[in-house]
Amino acid sequence: MLDALKAWPMARWKFAAAMAALSALAIGLPTDVIPNPVFGRQGTPVEPWAAPVLAVTAVLSGLLFATYFRLDHTTGADGEMELDRPSRFGSFGGLLSFFAVGCPICNKLVVVALGTSGALTWFAPIQPYLGVIALGLLAWALRVRLRGEVACPVEAG
Repeated sequence: MLDALKAWPMARWKFAAAMAALSALAIGLPTDVIPNPVFGRQGTPVEPWAAPVLAVTAVLSGLLFATYFRLDHTTGADGEMELDRPSRFGSFGGLLSFFAVGCPICNKLVVVALGTSGALTWFAPIQPYLGVIALGLLAWALRVRLRGEVACPVEAG
């Protein structure tokens, strides 16, 4: 994996940094892990583990997004531009991170499914585990993408 990262040009690293910042804002603002005047939490404080989970999610997401950044324009046999398919595990990991760091009673899906007391009694205690699972999924998706870059590099046509 490190061999693939070492081979990245500066443009890809800049894209990774931009996507990490965007990921942090996309998850951190609506969940109020990043304090802001628009979103708030309904009586539940931000857990101490939420900020580190958000930070690692942002870094892994930025790196994962950067694996889809192409410097060349490879075309397929029919002349059409080949596009990479998004990683389902990475997408699911990002969504799971959102649920992990969010306010349990602010999440309408959780409240509809479990009620307010169920959100606090059942969902809130599993949120740290959701965060760990989300980070694992993002790390696994990144590992697969980076391993593919080294094992089977695509050369410009």
